[in-house]
Amino acid sequence: MNYRRLGRSGLKVSELSFGSWVTYGSQLDTKLARECMAAAWDAGVNFFDNAEVYAGGKSEQIMGAALADLRWPREKYVVSTKFFWGLSDGPNQRNTLNRKYLLHAIEASLLRFGLEYVDLVYCHRPDPNTPIEETVWAMHDMISRGRALYWGTSEWSADEIRAAWDIAERHHLHKPVMEQPEYNLFRRRRVEREYLRLYEDIGLGLTTWSPLASGLLTGKYRDGIPDDSRAALKGYDWLREALTDPARNAAVADLQAVASDLGCTLPQLAIAWCASNPHVSTVITGASKPEQVVENMKAQDVIARIDAGVRERIDALTGKLAR
Repeated sequence: MNYRRLGRSGLKVSELSFGSWVTYGSQLDTKLARECMAAAWDAGVNFFDNAEVYAGGKSEQIMGAALADLRWPREKYVVSTKFFWGLSDGPNQRNTLNRKYLLHAIEASLLRFGLEYVDLVYCHRPDPNTPIEETVWAMHDMISRGRALYWGTSEWSADEIRAAWDIAERHHLHKPVMEQPEYNLFRRRRVEREYLRLYEDIGLGLTTWSPLASGLLTGKYRDGIPDDSRAALKGYDWLREALTDPARNAAVADLQAVASDLGCTLPQLAIAWCASNPHVSTVITGASKPEQVVENMKAQDVIARIDAGVRERIDALTGKLAR
């Protein structure tokens, strides 16, 4: 496993990482989560991604229990969480990044994890109703109190990230280090165009999610929605239209030839393509079985094969369908 610096920070994360979105609490119990995390660890993964809202807090509990069982040295792994949506109703508990919510949220998150601190904490979405300055100060204080080591954003616009960074710079506060955007063959604009200036100007690091476009790039949705897929889960109806899109599924079918020429699977090709972007610090993968983790981690061996010629072939098949 290769390890990359998280933006301009000194922290190094595995170029492939493991996340809990969708699976923990809905498809994985503690035992299976532990087995998947162990498989990722054995492949060299040191970053495990989570969020307060995943499975209504249960995802953090499951990951925390798995970490306790695995007994890895705390200095060896990196764990994250994210805040915005909240877990209970109230004017200061839902859809906010105000100071009160954030400082309560981190304490509750640490209790669920059973940890003294998280390494990375994200503002899970922008909050137009809270001044960015208030959020920046709250994140600074969270780090100053030792509850987190680095902070960043998820799905913020370039202008919002730059505004937060400028406020932190002006007041000598802890700056946002990383952004967690969706990035895959069909979702590119933000990473490849909108954030372009931020990589050089502020040293923004990326921990990207959904490299398989919620499973579309595995090819398993070409003939509809399998019963055991995430699109069949309750509450994920919103995924179905995108996953069954005829044009995209046709492009996925054509990508099989590229994968075959590289001697890899479609998922490995899609993951390796994301990781081949030099601005990406780590690609967050997901799985519901240890065997899937093992297969996904083999994408490490494909990254170096994604040269200019391969990228051109891939772009010819997917570029016009990407957003």
